Amino acid sequence: MKITFSTAQRFGQLDERLFGHFLEHFHRQVYGGVFDPTSRFADEDGFREDVLEAMRRIKTPVIRWPGGCYVSAYDWHYGVGQPRIPTYDKAWRVEESNAFGTDEFIRLCRKLNCEPYICTNGGTGSAEKMSDWVEYCNLKDIGRFARERIANGFAEPHNVRYWSIGNENWGRHEIGSKDADEWAALVREAAKMMLRVDPTIELSAASIVDLDWNAALLRAAGDYLDWISIHSYWDFPVPGVRLGSDYDTCMLRSGKDISENIDRVRAYLTALGLENRIKVAYDEWNLRGWYHHNLMEIWNRDALRREDGDFYRRSVLGERDKNDINSQYTMADAVFSGAFLNTCMRNCDIVRMACFSPIVNTRGAIFTYDGGIVLRPQYFVFDLYVNRLRKNVLSYWSEDVPTLSGTDQGKVKVVDAVDVCVTADEGGVSIACVNKDPKSSHTLDITALERSWREARVSTVNGPTPNAYNDIGHTEVGLSEGTWTSFNGQVSVPPHSVNVIELR
Repeated sequence: MKITFSTAQRFGQLDERLFGHFLEHFHRQVYGGVFDPTSRFADEDGFREDVLEAMRRIKTPVIRWPGGCYVSAYDWHYGVGQPRIPTYDKAWRVEESNAFGTDEFIRLCRKLNCEPYICTNGGTGSAEKMSDWVEYCNLKDIGRFARERIANGFAEPHNVRYWSIGNENWGRHEIGSKDADEWAALVREAAKMMLRVDPTIELSAASIVDLDWNAALLRAAGDYLDWISIHSYWDFPVPGVRLGSDYDTCMLRSGKDISENIDRVRAYLTALGLENRIKVAYDEWNLRGWYHHNLMEIWNRDALRREDGDFYRRSVLGERDKNDINSQYTMADAVFSGAFLNTCMRNCDIVRMACFSPIVNTRGAIFTYDGGIVLRPQYFVFDLYVNRLRKNVLSYWSEDVPTLSGTDQGKVKVVDAVDVCVTADEGGVSIACVNKDPKSSHTLDITALERSWREARVSTVNGPTPNAYNDIGHTEVGLSEGTWTSFNGQVSVPPHSVNVIELR
């Protein structure tokens, strides 16, 4: 494969917010994940220091919280002050202690030196409730809720810059789902009130890749928005059949399946003349869709009556533990994640934020257990990209790109086997190179138009097979850093790998 570039041909800047993360009150993400005062790893505020250290290593730039579906029935006011009274979480059907609320989230972000991104309740919530939350976080000393924050021990405002109105309120699965016109009206009024409280915040609104939904939303509220929020998962479990698809199937979804959502949203924004003002926040994404079998249960009411609640504990809550079977997170997850991030970087003029869903446990990059943590394969992609890529994204020309082909859900698909994004700054060039091919290495023939580079170094995320994984006492996938060697214009990358090729 040949690639040709010039460092003078800059497409855009690599925004660090593309390497953001997401945290929701589901299963063990918050309690027993990032926050566990009973753990021997807990710091003075109850946060697991081993998790924090792993998040610092990948320079977490932004965290979206508290949902997700959880937020669409969440009253933020139950999660501040004392005493914290437990409530029933109608989204995930468990009791929520409210021990981790707004102030704890802000404290987490400060420990990580990252930006908080708060998603508000667009389901059962109201425009007034959303604006009250902004008041609590951002006003200095006027208003009831700012004074409550001060009384709770936070004299200075939290200064939360990023806010999202709602989650997936376009979907029937969401509490308080809306049709397009209902949603557009709510977003417009919520945005007006939130900006009346703090006109410096940046607002996003929940969207879906649908023309009618976006047309209604952007026409009604586009003047108030800085971002539009979209979500995607590409591989969903089939209960009783499989928890995830195999490597080859995942790779068939790593091409146009990723880029087409961005292309469509770009088209909607462009059609309304908003492409230069509103950016895309891909603020939930992961190869694997979360596993929450039997969640709705309206089809299982007879079973519930017969088993007096045992069905719920076994077949709903118990099923969620299967999210944490580490052997299902393989090089497929790492390679897909690299391809997704490359796609976002190649669209960095409009995609300026992305939040991996989630950061810890469930389908996350970090797994916790009593004795420590396991770093899943996708974690190392963030480690590699955050610490090796450079600030400018370059345009490039590619030739002789190898391909993979196969059938996925009855459709024949062809994808590029090698996926590339070129970045540069005054210190050199860093090329993100994903080799999706499960069996074969591929060689890049690299030409820089305006100058020659004398040395190259290749850092690689890989394991011995496409199905390699990490678990407690079982480590197959990691990040290996190469050494600087003479550069002759060609670099080979191994099968099923994510690489950064540095030139100097």
